[in-house]
Amino acid sequence: MKNYITKSAKSKSIQKIINEALEILDIVGVPLTGKTERAMERIAVSFLAVADVTSNWKQAKNNTNLKTRDIINFVNKNFEETISSGSYDNIRRNDLKLLILSNLIINSGSIKGSATNDPTRGYALHPSFRKLIIKYNTPHWKQALSIFNADRQKLSNILARKRDLQKIPVKLPNGKKINLSLGKHNILQKQVIEEFLPRFGYGCELLYLGDTANKLLYIDEKRLSELQFFNLSHNELPDIAAYNELKNWLYLIEVVYSSGTMSETRILELKQMLKNCKAEQIFVTAFLTKADFKKWIFDIAWETEVWVADNPDHMIHFNGDKFLGTMINNQTDIKNKSLNRH
Repeated sequence: MKNYITKSAKSKSIQKIINEALEILDIVGVPLTGKTERAMERIAVSFLAVADVTSNWKQAKNNTNLKTRDIINFVNKNFEETISSGSYDNIRRNDLKLLILSNLIINSGSIKGSATNDPTRGYALHPSFRKLIIKYNTPHWKQALSIFNADRQKLSNILARKRDLQKIPVKLPNGKKINLSLGKHNILQKQVIEEFLPRFGYGCELLYLGDTANKLLYIDEKRLSELQFFNLSHNELPDIAAYNELKNWLYLIEVVYSSGTMSETRILELKQMLKNCKAEQIFVTAFLTKADFKKWIFDIAWETEVWVADNPDHMIHFNGDKFLGTMINNQTDIKNKSLNRH
């Protein structure tokens, strides 16, 4: 059995029944991933209270119809808790919410159509769930579990599919595909990866991409280490880092929706952290629209670049010579070749 709770100060027997409760909930699809141990512990003891279980799953009942205050009293009495009687709303809003959505616990108020403060409103195990859990830790458990899960959708799967539908698919320069969480900031990040880098990255490779939900979504740690990039756990990472090996250019890109341009302060900060970096640094601020750019124009540092997604074929140079210099050199080469032909 997996130990979901390891930091609890409760007695071993109580930790055991709590971990068993969490294993049951996990197996039947209650989404526990990302929750703190304390949050999981609260969910488990509330479940145990509604089931009227303190040590033996065979004692589970489905006719308890406990009120939230009853649940608090049961938990305090049997699971070494001191939950305040005034926190009954937390039981309903937090501790029982996923179990009710999973249809493992029935809210009698939802059946009767009663108000949330109705004194007859209570909670009980769904009868089919009760039939399952009384067979936990018996030879009949696997068969009972298979039957229980056969015709039901797990809440964890439903929520996972919903999250996937809300993702923004992004194709990286190397052809790999990843998903960003939904949001205007990440819509702009997608455009930087798929529109800016192909036009102005000269075949660069993506080294780092942060997500609003996962700061370290994509990282090429080996390549960044070779370039002597600063510590990747640092809070001051840019939104995007990309590298052109041929030119030895490191693109540091800030994607601006509500804050965070390449300001003079930001440039100084990044340069100090990148003092040992082997690549020449190009600082870019990206905006969705010209109107967004206009709001932030006075915050942008000299010797940097600006790219606006609604005009993807153009860049704005704040007195920077990296791209402009390249263009001049290319034009000079073309002129010299033309003279040589004559």
